[in-house]
Amino acid sequence: MRPSDPWGRLKVLKNRHNGSYTWQVIAGSATLGLVVAAGAVLAAGPWDNGQRKAERALAVTADRTGGAHHGRPTPDGPRPAPSAPAVLPALGTTTHDAPRDAAALRDTLAPLIGAPGLGDKVAASVIDTATGKQLYGSGATTPMTPASTIKIATATAALSALGPDHRIATTVALSPDARTLTLVGGGDPTLSRAALRSMAADAAKALREDGEDSENGENGENGEDPAGPVRLAYDTSRYTGPVLHPISPNENIAPVTALMVDEGRLNDTDRGPAKRTDDPAGDAARAFAAQLKKAGVKVTGTPREARPADESRTVATHRSAPLAALVERTLTNSDNDIAEALARQTAIAKGESADFAGARRAVTNELKKLKIPVTGAHLADGSGLDREDRVTPALLTALLARAADPDRPGLRPVLTGLPIAGFSGTLGGRYQDGSEGTGLIRAKTGTLNGVNSLAGTVVDPRGRLLAFAFLASGSLSATEAEPALDALATALARPTAE
Repeated sequence: MRPSDPWGRLKVLKNRHNGSYTWQVIAGSATLGLVVAAGAVLAAGPWDNGQRKAERALAVTADRTGGAHHGRPTPDGPRPAPSAPAVLPALGTTTHDAPRDAAALRDTLAPLIGAPGLGDKVAASVIDTATGKQLYGSGATTPMTPASTIKIATATAALSALGPDHRIATTVALSPDARTLTLVGGGDPTLSRAALRSMAADAAKALREDGEDSENGENGENGEDPAGPVRLAYDTSRYTGPVLHPISPNENIAPVTALMVDEGRLNDTDRGPAKRTDDPAGDAARAFAAQLKKAGVKVTGTPREARPADESRTVATHRSAPLAALVERTLTNSDNDIAEALARQTAIAKGESADFAGARRAVTNELKKLKIPVTGAHLADGSGLDREDRVTPALLTALLARAADPDRPGLRPVLTGLPIAGFSGTLGGRYQDGSEGTGLIRAKTGTLNGVNSLAGTVVDPRGRLLAFAFLASGSLSATEAEPALDALATALARPTAE
């Protein structure tokens, strides 16, 4: 009997020729089971209501809950997963119809908002998402540099303008004379080499079919390209304006262009800082040329930048992951390249120029459409890398409330994409060492030199979903500011003395 076959013993019994033996074994096992069970009941003592309630209470209040206590760790073993405190209160104890007491919350947050690690200027907003009521505000309408928390605005506007199912298309066009292929960028920074390989195969198939239909179809013997050699062009005209972000060149973002592969990264990473190519579109075209050659297409010359000829037809298409997935990736990993792409896709959808200025207008107008308070806001970019960005804490909490609105399910990826404290994304390394906020807080982080921010959601002890935004500037270091921000968010998850 193989150890991996848990049903092996049953098979042995079933296959024995002596049927009476089989039933004797089963009957004996059943009798033994009853004896063991009866002994367990006697050993456990009386099943009186009070004793069992006490045992359950002890189990609930025990400190050792969650994933951090799976036995004694070995010296060279992995670090245990962080534990989250109990998320759900006992049945019947939540008071969804009783909002948090604002005065008690002010008393709780007041000493934390003045933590020296936050710097010389702090603004905050906490609202109940169900009612929109502000429970706490300190400079809530003061425009501040948001850093990457501005991605919440970018993501919300993109979902509102395009919908969660929208996909960004990259295409290949074949000229009427079948002599030029053009790789047309649609603005998908997540385009992969595997996608290029698939498009090259489709393009090669189209060329073979075109050659077979032509008068010179007999040239297609021995696996050669029946349509003859082709030139390769690439088109980045979907985006306009400068391709360099104001902080570029920088390892946090590639040149912003409508055509790139793997975000222009020059290593195998898919998140965080990395050395970037200074010619992402050209690199993508050269990689596509290599895939065409592997597919049996002879490519002459080097790829050149040009638009497809008039009356060209599309012979290959790759579509990105749905916008909902791109939004989640943007927020979880604080992905600057996708954020800038989302801003430009919004601009295109709203008829604006696909550049920094057009994206700013489109995103701002889409937020107005959602009745978000944009007074004082300046959305200089989509990623938050630009220090000219300004938003208010009230703007961020209003966005989170819109995403939580049951009548706006298309905006829900804004919430599901937020990193989870102690577990995922940019919060994966925070809220450690038994923090009360671990697993309970979902929030977008923001970090620039001297600027630190945190905006997200938490379910309070009453079962109410709260949205919060804490923006700080003038801090000396992130190592001091981040724990102070985390303490503010954690305080929202605790009961308050009322």
